[in-house]
Amino acid sequence: MYEKTFPNKRFAITAAFLKEVLPPGSSILDLGVENPFSEIMKKEGYQVTNTSGEDLDLHTNAVQNTDADAVTAFEIFEHLLAPFNVLKDIKADKLVASIPLKLWFAPAYRSKTDQWDRHYHEFEDWQFDWLLEKSGWEIKKRKQFTHPVKKLGLRPLLRLFTPRYYLIYAERK
Repeated sequence: MYEKTFPNKRFAITAAFLKEVLPPGSSILDLGVENPFSEIMKKEGYQVTNTSGEDLDLHTNAVQNTDADAVTAFEIFEHLLAPFNVLKDIKADKLVASIPLKLWFAPAYRSKTDQWDRHYHEFEDWQFDWLLEKSGWEIKKRKQFTHPVKKLGLRPLLRLFTPRYYLIYAERK
């Protein structure tokens, strides 16, 4: 997944945000298979367990049967057809999640080679807020940030100042 680029800026901002809202030592159920950010969370002192790649649209047992202090979901919900279902079924009282924001100058992302690497949803911040509210969450902290790329052109220029990612910390109502 990160063969050519590694999202150092995104990972650094996400790690700092996580430390602001969850104390090290907290147990975390991280939605999605183990990945480089799972390892970063472990190095920061979190006890991290990942889901095993099950289709979270259909199987929410992992979030229902956890004793974790919090659930994290970094760039997961845009891949689901029905993120409401898994959000509503989360047993933990704390959620830290991020999504890539819908960019008006770019089409929805769709990998031609990996059926799991496609965005069904391209959220605007208000849409994600509404989804969280309707599924029983109250957002306590938010952060948006840009994701510039080292290329020339109009789209790379727009990425310098257009927020690309949206991070939230929420608690169960």
